Amino acid sequence: MTGIRCFVAVELPSSMREEIGRLQNSIATNGLRLVKPELVHVTIKFLGDVPQENVGQVAEALGRVKAAPFPVRVKGMGAFPGRAVRVVWMGLEGNFQELYEKVEQALNPLGFAPEARGFSPHVTLGRVARPSAEMNRQLGARIANFSSSDLGSFTVDRFYLKKSTLTSGGPIYEDLAGFPL
Repeated sequence: MTGIRCFVAVELPSSMREEIGRLQNSIATNGLRLVKPELVHVTIKFLGDVPQENVGQVAEALGRVKAAPFPVRVKGMGAFPGRAVRVVWMGLEGNFQELYEKVEQALNPLGFAPEARGFSPHVTLGRVARPSAEMNRQLGARIANFSSSDLGSFTVDRFYLKKSTLTSGGPIYEDLAGFPL
C-alpha cells in the first residue's frame, strides 16, 4: 500500500510569485535547482507519505484549526544551513507561530510528531545538489545583493493540505483541501 506525499502550506499571491521568479533569475547559477515560481509556497508542516485511507482524517483535523488571519511581509534573502549552502530562501515576517502550533496540535493525535527543529517561516527559492566552496562563494555574493529585498505584504487568510507528486520534471502540487482562517 502506497501513501500520498502530503504537506500543509500557505500560498503566496501570484504577483509575489512573479517577483520571486525575477529574483531567482538574478541568483541562478549552475548547481542551484530553482523552485518554479508557480510552486513557491510556505510549508507549515511536511507530513510525508500518508496512507490514502488516512488523508480524510488529516483533512478533518486540519479543518478544526482555528487561527486569526495575519499580515506577512516577504523580506530578505538567505541560505540554510550556513557553512555549506543547501537551500536559498526568502524570509517572512509575520505571526506564523499560532498557525504552526495549532497545525501541530491538530496532527499530533494522528501520529505526526512535532518538528524537532521548530518552525522557521521561509519560502524556498532553490536547492543546491552538491554543495562546494565555490558554490558557497558564488551564491553568497549573489544572496548578499538581495539580502534586503522586500516584496511587500499580504494577508494569510487560509492554508492548504497539498499533495506532492515527484516527477523527473520536478514536483507537481495539488490542493487536497483548503481551510479558511
